[in-house]
Amino acid sequence: MTGKALLRNFVNGEYVEAKDGRYSDVIDPSTGEVYAQAPVSSAADVDAAFQAAAAAFPGWRDATPKERSLALLKIADAIEARAEEIVAAESRNTGKPVQLTMEEEIPPMVDNIRFFAGAARMLEGKSTGEYMADHTSSIRREPIGVCAQVAPWNYPMMMAVWKFAPALAAGNTVVLKPSDTTPVSTLLLAEIASEFLPPGVFNVVMGDRDTGRALVEHPTPQMVSITGSVRAGMEVAASAARDLKKVHLELGGKAPVVVFADADIASAAEGIAGAGLFNAGQDCTAATRVLVQESIAEEFTAALAAAAADLKTAGPDDPDAYFGPVNNAHQLAQVQGFIDRVPAHAKIETGGHRIGDTGYFFEPTVISGFRQDDEHIQNEIFGPVITVQAFDTEETAVEWANGVRYALAASVWTKDHGTAMRMTKALDFGAVWVNTHIPFISEMPHGGFKHSGYGKDLSLYGFEDYTRIKHVMHYIGK
Repeated sequence: MTGKALLRNFVNGEYVEAKDGRYSDVIDPSTGEVYAQAPVSSAADVDAAFQAAAAAFPGWRDATPKERSLALLKIADAIEARAEEIVAAESRNTGKPVQLTMEEEIPPMVDNIRFFAGAARMLEGKSTGEYMADHTSSIRREPIGVCAQVAPWNYPMMMAVWKFAPALAAGNTVVLKPSDTTPVSTLLLAEIASEFLPPGVFNVVMGDRDTGRALVEHPTPQMVSITGSVRAGMEVAASAARDLKKVHLELGGKAPVVVFADADIASAAEGIAGAGLFNAGQDCTAATRVLVQESIAEEFTAALAAAAADLKTAGPDDPDAYFGPVNNAHQLAQVQGFIDRVPAHAKIETGGHRIGDTGYFFEPTVISGFRQDDEHIQNEIFGPVITVQAFDTEETAVEWANGVRYALAASVWTKDHGTAMRMTKALDFGAVWVNTHIPFISEMPHGGFKHSGYGKDLSLYGFEDYTRIKHVMHYIGK
């Protein structure tokens, strides 16, 4: 471990050593080189973090909404002020382009925190009243307690914000585990937040899948929130069920992008290429499954392939880079495996190869000619690969769009208002865009159905997920 940064967990307001001294490598995906080592936390480390969170909970629960809101506003201001430092950590850990990350991730992160700071002061419930003679009823919206949270590697710092901001705004305390491949920016966020929070309110433990299991199985947390794979979500739900913990799951996606013949081909191709390849396609909502009407399929596919090929992949410091490398060697192998298994009836229109032998870069790729039952249509590739299918009728488009186990996001591209209205009703997905794909706003919810999980991020719906409802009744008769 000589010459490599040694990371430590952040518990009870300070950095602490893991108890058994086991570490894993943290790799820069742009170079493939180890630049830090992170603790593989044991059950004892997890227990220490939950003890800290449990001890801090009564005080944070009893803080006024104004006090919690002010703390979050200060955290948002501090993140904004230290944006360059945070982005440098994120880009080193993920390979993301520095300039694009600064422009596309810091502003929404800060806005998300400020939104939840406001939500802390807007607790909602039914009107107090006499719903039974001689009795007055009222509703209390309370924090759930200590929350266990698991964040993914595709958006480490942004997903950390989506986890801790609503939880803290509602009065909970948290123990958050980042992905074992991308812990660095999350630690920095916890350190920044600690300047404005009581010790133990926001804790971070690092580790592997066993660490995550220890987090979920621990008796202290009353809620478990995870953004990750379907496999991980199912494991979490099964484990949490044994202790009747509340579960919040944001899992995989296979977003259909339905392009009708009346769509603006050039505009749609450019927009879909950008939404499909942003962050190297490592996004559960990425526009990577295109369904295009047969009459324009050839023209549109050519335009899409050209738009994709124009998007540059390069290291973090290249100002022209649109996306960086795939996150890790395992994911690169998975993407390559899908390419190696492209069926004979499909055609690679552009890309399809790894770039160089340093880092985990992969070309922007568009592949046409797929059939509905092909694995490339049914399963997440989670890389810079866009698939194309040609459909004949609107009914077929709906059938194919909905014909996967995921139900997170979708988009429709058409100039016809009636088509847009019918499709947004028929598409069985938690978010549906029209003539755009992937924008998020703090005020609106994000979350899916089916194997994409349940529960909402962002919005007041996301805030309410971190609360519980108590009915209080007073007898007022004489």
